[in-house]
Amino acid sequence: MADLWTAGVAYEVYMGRWSARIADAFVRLLAVPSGRSWLDVGCGTGALTAAVLARAEPSRVTGVDPAEGFLAHARTRVTDPRVTFYSGGARSLPVPDGSFDAVVSGLMLNFVPEPEQAVAECVRAAAPGGTVAAYVWDYAEGMALLRHFWDAAAAGDPAAAPLDEGRRFPLCRPEPLADLWTRAGLSAVTVRPVEAVAVFTDFADLWTPFLGGQGPAPGHVATLSIADRDALRDRLHDALPVAADGSITLPARAWAVSGVRPS
Repeated sequence: MADLWTAGVAYEVYMGRWSARIADAFVRLLAVPSGRSWLDVGCGTGALTAAVLARAEPSRVTGVDPAEGFLAHARTRVTDPRVTFYSGGARSLPVPDGSFDAVVSGLMLNFVPEPEQAVAECVRAAAPGGTVAAYVWDYAEGMALLRHFWDAAAAGDPAAAPLDEGRRFPLCRPEPLADLWTRAGLSAVTVRPVEAVAVFTDFADLWTPFLGGQGPAPGHVATLSIADRDALRDRLHDALPVAADGSITLPARAWAVSGVRPS
């Protein structure tokens, strides 16, 4: 089953409440001085680009993503004249060498078939002394929504277990991320957690985004029969911490890795 990334609105319904919070925390964590130029690699629907504008006072921001549906959403979401969006892939960025003070990527790196090449391209795009940084979900332990989902999916069908992002993406842990950045020739490499909490008003608020087809978990739901889908929905509901008012509060953790291109 291929991961589907095409519809910006559906993705935002599924992951937007998380991605905006994590992007904001990530930009604050980097503490890049104002007036710098930024490149957002795999910019998607524009959550990280918007956070850079809100928090970092950049001179300019360039977003690059291969999904035209996501770019269309990003262009509607972010209309600041300092921002330009381009179509392109992380392994062959359409930008000159050494042209950005900060090269960043959010929730994307693990989906690139050759992450080493993507990081090499990020380093190429960074100016000497520039920051190269990214963040990915801690699928194995820290992303509670998906941890509950895949545990419920595997409980009903063991064949779903290999689809679990916690198993599919071993890169999404501190040690492999630090190793990837170090092997790319970056200095001052650090890996730090970035955390957020989201509140769902009720179970329907949580479950409906899984019906949009964008990403591994909704993609899996789309393959199920109506009976199997309803059974998965019920198992997931039973596993969640539902409050007396019906709301559901879930934490999420991403790992943020950063380094500096040597001068």
